[in-house]
Amino acid sequence: MDEIAPEYDVVVLGTGLTECILSGVASVKGKKVLHLDRNDHYGGESSSVNLETLFKKYNNYEAGTEPWKKYGRANDWNIDLVPKLLMSNGELTNILVSTDVTRYIEFKQVAGSYVQQGNGSKATVAKVPSDAGEALRSPLMGLFEKRRARNFLNWVAAFDEANPSTHNGMNLTQTTMRQVYDKFGLEATTRDFVGHSMALYTTDEYIDKRGVAKECVERLRLYVNSMARYGKSPYIYPLYGLGELPQGFARLSAIYGGTYMLNTNVDEIKYDSNGKVSGIGATMKERGEEGEGMKFETKCSKILADPSYFPDKAQVVGHILKAICILNHPIPSTDNSDSLQLIIPQSQVGRKNDIYIACVSSAHNVCPKGYYIAIVSTIAETQANHHLELQPGLERLGKIEEKFMGAPIPVYAPKADGKADNVFLSKSYDASSHFETMTDDVRDIYARAEGQELKVEGLKDGQGLVAEE
Repeated sequence: MDEIAPEYDVVVLGTGLTECILSGVASVKGKKVLHLDRNDHYGGESSSVNLETLFKKYNNYEAGTEPWKKYGRANDWNIDLVPKLLMSNGELTNILVSTDVTRYIEFKQVAGSYVQQGNGSKATVAKVPSDAGEALRSPLMGLFEKRRARNFLNWVAAFDEANPSTHNGMNLTQTTMRQVYDKFGLEATTRDFVGHSMALYTTDEYIDKRGVAKECVERLRLYVNSMARYGKSPYIYPLYGLGELPQGFARLSAIYGGTYMLNTNVDEIKYDSNGKVSGIGATMKERGEEGEGMKFETKCSKILADPSYFPDKAQVVGHILKAICILNHPIPSTDNSDSLQLIIPQSQVGRKNDIYIACVSSAHNVCPKGYYIAIVSTIAETQANHHLELQPGLERLGKIEEKFMGAPIPVYAPKADGKADNVFLSKSYDASSHFETMTDDVRDIYARAEGQELKVEGLKDGQGLVAEE
């Protein structure tokens, strides 16, 4: 721990990925940053844990037994508490590259991107087509629909906002996505995988919002470009688990002068006469230390925090259902892929929210050879019977060796934008199995706190995050 200064530009509370990105970026941009966490480890809810910790966290064992031992050494497992994958051309990857955090982390491709059509015994799982050629080979569509999908994807690939001749007679800033789908005559099932598995919308609310068509086309182009980057899927994943990401940004902040203190409780938030935050009082304890610990105070003009530090300033906006499953086989009907994302669009199973499956394996150094970690997640839609809500996803996994499923997890969002008191809160992680919504939150917090847009360099040509297979 560095010496505590009497004043900082920014105090960051919690070491989740959102908070670590913000502290890293602030440090790079010359801000004096103090970063605290009440836990004795980095990552918060986005950390990776070993198998013994997972069994104990979910109380999946009887006293006196050690069931985790039958799966080898507990420390050979790095299991994410939040199931997420990175888009290889997405915003988080841009931030990783532009801040050079990639020097601390190795990545590997995710082998496949899949979507489900239908439900139960009639369900079909197939690879998500990423271009016109794949659309023609996809089992998801009939012959005539394949041609319509090919025309649509060719249009998306050729679309240029500055060139009206590529707009097909539509003004996308005034058009709904339903009108675009209608123009190409796409069937409901095609709209499902385009909107949910490629544009990565979590519900169907986007379809009838005027002006969202431009955003949707940009999302589709991101998916196609990410797919083209490495070939197998648009996703990449860090070796040794997602817990590497917050630690990478923590290292970045430290290099640029940021001060990190784990195992530190915030005792008091101080405000000035105008109601703006002016400082904090806190206590740092060494790991396992009893007694008072080291108390200190410091001044600051802004606080960035996860919602758990300010429960009175946050509100519950939903609940996530999640089941972490250990398998000893690949997920059926996915070409024996060692890793994948599988999206079950809500309309296919009579829901309002999609069901996501993220799967990784020993190929990513997160478990011993022969095992797979599959996490099924969605937004809760009922007050009870939550295991039934996840059932369509669990059915896709085949035989499950171990299943860890706790109570629904509250999803928090800030009640206000933070400008009144300069306390800027992040949102909880959602159920989606990608980071695009999280990086939207990073940008939103930065804009609220700094009064300007967060700008990162684009991916450099030839920048290889993933080693050749």
